[in-house]
Amino acid sequence: MKTLNFVLASAVVAGSVFADAVDPRVRTYVDPVRVVWHTPKLAGFGERFAVKDAEALLKRPRGQVPEGGWGGGKAGCRLVNSGVAPGILLDFGRELHGGLQLGFGPGASGMRVRLRFGESVAEAMCEIGEKGATNDHAMRDDVVGVPSFGTREVGNTGFRFVRIDLVTTGAVSLEFVRAVELMRPMKRIGAFRCSDERLNRIWETALRTVHLCCQDYLWDGIKRDRLVWMGDTHPETMAILNVFGAQPILPESLDLMAAVTKPDEWMNTMGPYTLWWIRNVAEWYRFTGDRAYLEKHHAYLKATFGNLERYVTASNTLEGVRRPFLDWPTEHNRPAVHAGMQALALLTWREGAFLADALGDAEFAGKCRETAARFETLCGKLEPHGSKQAAAMLALSGLRDPKEMFAQVLGQGGVRGMSTFYGYYMLEAMSKAGEDGFALNAMRDYWGAMLDVGATSFWEDFNVDWTNNCFRIDELPVAGKKDIHGDYGEFCYPGFRHSLCHGWSCGPVQWCIAHILGIRPLVPGCSRVEVKPFLGDLEWAEGSMALPTGESVGVRVEKDGKGGLKVNVKAPKGVTVAE
Repeated sequence: MKTLNFVLASAVVAGSVFADAVDPRVRTYVDPVRVVWHTPKLAGFGERFAVKDAEALLKRPRGQVPEGGWGGGKAGCRLVNSGVAPGILLDFGRELHGGLQLGFGPGASGMRVRLRFGESVAEAMCEIGEKGATNDHAMRDDVVGVPSFGTREVGNTGFRFVRIDLVTTGAVSLEFVRAVELMRPMKRIGAFRCSDERLNRIWETALRTVHLCCQDYLWDGIKRDRLVWMGDTHPETMAILNVFGAQPILPESLDLMAAVTKPDEWMNTMGPYTLWWIRNVAEWYRFTGDRAYLEKHHAYLKATFGNLERYVTASNTLEGVRRPFLDWPTEHNRPAVHAGMQALALLTWREGAFLADALGDAEFAGKCRETAARFETLCGKLEPHGSKQAAAMLALSGLRDPKEMFAQVLGQGGVRGMSTFYGYYMLEAMSKAGEDGFALNAMRDYWGAMLDVGATSFWEDFNVDWTNNCFRIDELPVAGKKDIHGDYGEFCYPGFRHSLCHGWSCGPVQWCIAHILGIRPLVPGCSRVEVKPFLGDLEWAEGSMALPTGESVGVRVEKDGKGGLKVNVKAPKGVTVAE
């Protein structure tokens, strides 16, 4: 499969022809929708600073100075620094990935502005070092020179809010400000809508979250870390395949990690992320049926499993891999991490047998099945230790009965203990226990609670208890209330370092297609699918699942008024539907 697009450069340098890589993303200009704040006029300061006509920045610009005309007409916002730096905070209405384009009218040269990007209002108003605020991975706080009578583009990060301060003495005419959004132009093939608008917002926000993370490669987050993390990519992979189909960003990202990691090393320096790489390869093959892709990685897969076998103990557990990890909220519960790792290992060796069968490698398949059988001897012996993450993995692997895990752990305490990454596996485990209705409500209560505090993308971590007495992320700090962005988070994401657009939080995308619409592939390549919808308290739902051909299987389901469902299915030629 072709994984990069190239055009030949016309120049030949030192006898070599260079190929220039084409950026797979497109640029979109996004105008600000709201002036959140500007430096207030204080009695006694006179003209030591001024912010004039801030609301003019909300008018749609032409994007070319002079906005006000060559006759010197008034345009934009005027910032005046006569000893005190004036500032303005703009809201672009939704989480974005990219930077900022600023247009300036005639004025003094050598002027400098400070730009602070934020995923929340509070982050955009803070100082580096305050509540974890950082320039790690992407610059979000910087002072830059700006032209007289020209434009300047600055920034490459994740943000919704931008604060602009004039830090040099003098005045500038800020004629326009607009965001430059960078995203891959991936066509939607799959879709979902239903009678519950809250659920529709959750689904759309989850999809936008993962789409924002489709940049040069498939990233975990667009502010931090902006890296290819193999565990994070599994929920992202499932969402992308179901909605956008066989996008090249998936094999590109998998190939990258194989290229930079030897088979006896750990993906992302983490043992479980090597297991997730294998599971991602299996999902790609399960959807596309692309055997040639497996052939490319045949030797690497065998060598990787050969290394993993060294860590399977005589007691049939996986031990000693580097950095055992489920997700952040589970880190304090090491017994739960151990139990979840055994479930992940069993699922991975089963996937190994699946891939080996597809490759026609009987010896490889037999070895994977033999090791999987060893993990299966742990059935009924592992405890979730109160962790919904571990309980979900134990249920999905079959090491514990799903109904038992739901009764003991997953169904307890409402959505407390859920997490944005493993929330996807919790939803799947709830469904496996026959609790689709509970999962439906869990989505409303958990992911919906982020929407209630202003989210336009879903987060690296989230605890519903954080919402108690907090102000929204699109509000200025409120005295006496908690800052849901700056006051929470731990490990590598304290406070404002916390990513508010993290792709692993996109679990509702695939779950709604697979369980509400009920569309699931039965064979590699999706030539045979099943349709078993569930409505619960919904009146109707409709949508589709993408196919590797670029087509889709569409479903419309509604209640028939007699206690049953009326289901209409549309599938392209060559796709068999089992109902």
